Amino acid sequence: MSPVEVLYCGVCTAPPEYCEFGPSIKRCKVWLKETHPDLFSKIYPSEAGGASDAVAGVTEKLANASVSEKSTAAPADASAKKPAPEKEKLDALQKQELKKEKQKQNARVTIKRIERTKRKCVIIVVGLEIFEVDLKKAAKLFANKFACGSSVTKNPAGFDEIVVQGDCQDDIYDLILKTWKHIPEDNLTLE
Repeated sequence: MSPVEVLYCGVCTAPPEYCEFGPSIKRCKVWLKETHPDLFSKIYPSEAGGASDAVAGVTEKLANASVSEKSTAAPADASAKKPAPEKEKLDALQKQELKKEKQKQNARVTIKRIERTKRKCVIIVVGLEIFEVDLKKAAKLFANKFACGSSVTKNPAGFDEIVVQGDCQDDIYDLILKTWKHIPEDNLTLE
């Protein structure tokens, strides 16, 4: 028993049968027509030149199929097509790494002081997750270090932020620099 080789679209990375439900169906059709014309004619028979050819091909394969017979041509074809998507995946991973590095260079960790009623205030820390800091651990560290309440919440824009009760803005600034040395001081801003 061997694993089934599944063909994935080079454009949307879904199986070609599901490309029609994605946002890039035109590009998917062009890719499928160029790389796998036989599969294109099965999936889109009206565009491939007639439904009768597709039906005839399927019935012919069903007539030749048997339970005990193993086809050696299918795995060879699948292994020949496999290296191209792997190369594309490597290129995509390299692009993602470069994108993350650019995000880290342009990213800002903002420490805001917001006044509440009377003489109370809260400190909001936004942007630590870009530098791969675990926000729950950071909130717990702030709570233990400054003996105050600290929690991770979502702001109205949908981003996670740490809310610290109490006026310890400068201390949080220093603690971030000391604890997470991979965050440059230029990327920290006090508001």
